[in-house]
Order: sequence, then C-alpha cells, then structure tokens
Amino acid sequence: MKFKVFLILIAASMSRSVAQPIKTAGNRFDILIRNGLIYDGSGQPPQPGNVGIRGNRVVAIGKLLNATAATVIDAQGKAVAPGFINVLSHTGLELLRDGHSMSDVKQGITTEVFGEISWGPINTDAMRQQVNLNLKPYNLMCNWTTLADFMVKLQQKGITPNIASYLGAGQVRESVLGEANVKPTPAQLEQMRAIVRKAMEEGALGVTTALIYPPNTFADTDELIALCREAGRYGGRYIAHIRSEGDRLEDGINELIKIGQEAKVPVELYHFKASGQRNWPKMESAIRLINKARQQGQDVTADMYTYTAGATGLTSCLPPYLFNGGFMAGWKRLQDPATRQKLIAEVRKSGNDWENMFQLAGSTDNILLTAFEVDSLKKYNGKTLGQIATIWHKDPIETVMDLIVADKSRVETTYFLMSEENVKKGISQPWVSFGSDAGSISEDRKDVGVVHPRTFGNFARLLGKYVRDEHVMSLEEAIRRLTSLPATNHKLTDRGLLRSGYFADIVIFDPATIADKATFSDPFQYAVGVQHVLVNGVLVLKDGKHTDVFPGQSIWGPGRKSRTH
Repeated sequence: MKFKVFLILIAASMSRSVAQPIKTAGNRFDILIRNGLIYDGSGQPPQPGNVGIRGNRVVAIGKLLNATAATVIDAQGKAVAPGFINVLSHTGLELLRDGHSMSDVKQGITTEVFGEISWGPINTDAMRQQVNLNLKPYNLMCNWTTLADFMVKLQQKGITPNIASYLGAGQVRESVLGEANVKPTPAQLEQMRAIVRKAMEEGALGVTTALIYPPNTFADTDELIALCREAGRYGGRYIAHIRSEGDRLEDGINELIKIGQEAKVPVELYHFKASGQRNWPKMESAIRLINKARQQGQDVTADMYTYTAGATGLTSCLPPYLFNGGFMAGWKRLQDPATRQKLIAEVRKSGNDWENMFQLAGSTDNILLTAFEVDSLKKYNGKTLGQIATIWHKDPIETVMDLIVADKSRVETTYFLMSEENVKKGISQPWVSFGSDAGSISEDRKDVGVVHPRTFGNFARLLGKYVRDEHVMSLEEAIRRLTSLPATNHKLTDRGLLRSGYFADIVIFDPATIADKATFSDPFQYAVGVQHVLVNGVLVLKDGKHTDVFPGQSIWGPGRKSRTH
C-alpha cells in the first residue's frame, strides 16, 4: 500500500512540475523560452509554461514570474520538448565533411547515436584503406585510430548535434581476424575482448553489430556473448541488426535474447520489422517473443524507422560467403562463370540460411537502385532492377552480378519489404524508439544518388503521419519514445527530459504542421514544422534556419573513466 501511495505522489509531482511558479536566484537567464506548451519527455500530458536556461543547462521550468533573459524565445503556444534522439545514425563521416546535420536538425534531432558499425578502432592497413576509400569523395584522410579519437575529432571540428557511439563487433573482429570466415582461437578471442574493454573505458556505449553483412555474419553466438560480457562489465548494452528479419525472424530475436541473458547485458533490436510478404504474419509472434522476455525481467527493446522500405546494398541479393575475405575477394569471384552459375541457383533456391533480399523483395520492381559510383551507371539511379534487366536484356540475377562488377561497389539499393500494418504495429509498442538508419545531409547533396526518404523525414513522419493524422499514439507518448526512452536505454546522462539540471537540448515545433516531405522519387526535401532547436543551451536552428554555430558534444558511455561533456 505504501508503494502505491509513493507512486501516486510521484505522478502528482510530475504533473505539477511544469505548472508551478519557480523563483530562482535573480530570475535572470541566458535564454528564456516563453509561452510554450511543455512536453517534458516523461509521457505525461503537456503543461503551459516557460523554460529558463543558464549555460548549457535547464535551470528552471514553470511560470517563472518576473524572469528576464539575454535571449527570449516566444514559443507562441507551440510544443516545447526535449531534443529528439536518433538511435541509429550513420552520419559520422558526413559530420566530418559538414557539421550542420541539416536533414536531422530540421526534424529536432539533437543527439546522434552511431551503430551497426563504428568508426574505430582502425587497427590494420586494410581497415584504414577502406575508410580512406569512403573519405575520398570528401578529400579527407583517416588520421585517427580509436573510436574515441574519432569522436573527439568530430567535436573539435565543430558539429551541430551531440554524438555517442557503440563499438562495432565487426570492427573488433576485423582488427584481429581480418575479413575471413574463421573462428577465433582462444588467444585471438582474448585480443578481441581486450579491444572491447579498451573501447568501453574510452566511452563506447556498448557493442553493436549487423549480422547479415560480412564479416559480422561470420561471428557465431558464442563469440558475440564473449564480447558482450566485456561490455556488460562497464554497464554497456548490446544492440544489433539481427541475423534475420525475414524467414528466420524468430531465430534472430531468440539469438538476441540469448546473448542478453548469457552476457548479462540489456539488448536492443535495430529497425524492427518483418521482411518479405511471406513473413508479414510473423510480426505478431516477434512482438510476443519480446514481450515474454520483458515480462520475465529481461531488458529487451527495439527501434524502428517509419517506412515500408529498407535500404542496403545490392550485394544483399547474394550469399554472404561470396565476400569471405572482403568485398574485393567477392568482386573477383563474380567474374568466374562457374561461380556465377552456382550463385544464380542459390539465389533462386528457397530455404536459404542467409537473408536473401532478392527473394524477400518478391519482385524485381521492389528493388530500387539508388546510388552508383561509376559515372556511366548513374543514369540508372532511381530505376528498378526489373527496368535495368529489361534494358540490358538479361536475367535479373545476372544483372545484379553485372552491376556490382561494373560499379565495383555494393550498389546502394532500396528494397520494398514491409507492410504498412506492421509498421503501425511496431510503432505502437511502448518499448520502441526511433532511428533513421541514415546519414544527415543537406538538400543540395544530390551527388550521393537517390537516398532513402528516411534521411529527411523519419521523425517528422512519426509526429505528422502516425501521431497527428492516424492517431497511432498520443503526442506525449511519441515524444517520450523520441527522448527519455532512448536516453534511458543508452544511458545518456542528464538528457531526454525537460528537467531542471538537465542539458538544454530542446526542440520547439508545431504539432499541427510538422510533416515529412521527402518521397522515394524526390527525397531531397526537408521536413517542415520545427521552428527552433537548442543543443547544450545554444540556438542552432532559429525560425527554421541554421545559425552556423556548432555546440555538439561527445556523450561518453558509462565505462569512461572521465565522463566530461
């Protein structure tokens, strides 16, 4: 009974926290946000009020009678919320080129969490060579070694958002084993565990992987458990693109849960989905599996993007063993006629033990080619595999192989795989947060090809289409899932809530107009409806325009010996 009374008192306190007049020393602030409808990120209903900021922190919330400030922002009754958190960001290298992070800041994103891979450690010449290849279009070179080095480099360069990162299990494996499909010896596994320990002490949030891609896919469950145990000693999390999101979805989730249980770490599933029409009914059983684990006391969560299509390489139409030894090893094998015939038969075969995107798409019309490296192939950006196969008068699987060989790249590709009904089912789960699974770029970056619209619209689409228009959840619940839920999951200290003493990461937006504009055919369009964004108490977006200041900071994981911000 005492516990129930305690909960009631806490709830009452939370509901009053915004509305009470608060008098602080001098009632003088650096920034004062007036006339806001304050959503504090807890999931509680909003309250009208004002927000006082000094330095990089919120110091007062309420009526704030007689308050003054050097800068006053009139919210005009619009929503004032904690800055949104992108829990699966691939904008690391893009921030190295351009710190503005425009497509995300225009949606209210104040923190980017890097995952699936990591930009460190870079421990071998082959790894450095590959990163330099990615940096070549930016005229930059890789001059860092550890993940922490990379994070500090971004912060020192000047960036808009805060950044945090998981350590890539693939990068750990490659540091010791290269890109070969081999099992580590006990001594090699100890080397890998030592890399995890070092990264956790330098501030990684935990261990991440993407288990459909080589060399990550070559890691077995025991290897992942061993690495995650090291992360767990420092309070880290395991977060993964599971081994299958389609034909073996339940197996993939069960492996995730097993790793969490045996390594004693919380776990999260990236971009929750059931891929391929034949697998759409599995979404219900996937939800049941996660709910069962949670009911048994295990910390299991997921995140999503808000679209029915995913994006990866055209290489995902082919079995991972092809790339044993790295992409170039696979590229050479693709030029062998006998290997090609074997691959065609395997891609067509049902019951594969790998994630066969060619089959899951259901039709070559559902495979959209979006970015080529070779200039002569860029005319095919935005065309489907079926269209290109028709133009070339070739079998579609032959066309897949020929395109990869000709472009000497994985060929960026969008796959239409999911159902709208399942997107809504996933969004409805209270343990689901949101990640774009994309970079953050400006509208003029059309040189990168035809990007997935999630690059420009993932978060605004949630708040506009699914919250305002389709009422999948309340606005206060959606804001909780964009703020305090991911901040708690990923241990982003003093972020995710509008509370006195928390960092002043704040978004001011209009719930009536916020919307995504990007489409699959015309993705380079900013979302609308976000007026102002503050990062660490600094106004980075004012009346929808970037202010050309870069206050973003590295957010370090719980194992870092010095967690300065």
